[in-house]
Formats: sequence, structure tokens, C-alpha cells
Amino acid sequence: MSLKEDLKVMIIQECDKEIEPSEIKDEDNIFNPEHPLGLDSLDSLQISMALQNNYGIRLADPKEAKRVMSSINSLAEYVEAHQK
Repeated sequence: MSLKEDLKVMIIQECDKEIEPSEIKDEDNIFNPEHPLGLDSLDSLQISMALQNNYGIRLADPKEAKRVMSSINSLAEYVEAHQK
């Protein structure tokens, strides 16, 4: 499974969403209220904790976290660049 697929599955599981990974386009803004995921700030915290647990990546700055988590593409790029 690719990193992007792993991230999609992780987000769905951590945020307890009823959606298939294939329904999430890599370039979609996953925090857009109209997106099928419908993620919010609590979901952002869940994703942030999962990134730390699964990839050893810590997002301490909320502004950076918002930018990094804007799409699957940006999240995957960040993980690839910062993975330990």
C-alpha cells in the first residue's frame, strides 16, 4: 500500500468516519466542510497524534499543522520529508 493510501486509512480510522479511502482524492481539501470526510479541529488533533504514533512526526505549530493537513498530497509530502 502506498503512503497516501496508508494516510487515508489512518485518517478514516482515527476520525471514525464511514467513507472508503477511494472516495478521498489526493488533492482535495480534507477540512473543507463540504468534503465527504467533513473533518474538524478535533479530527486535526486525532490526526496529529496518529502522525506522531505512526511516523514519529510531531506537528506542534497549529498554523503549520493546518497547512500540512490540508490535503493528502501535502500530508504525504510532509511525512516523506520529515519521517525519522
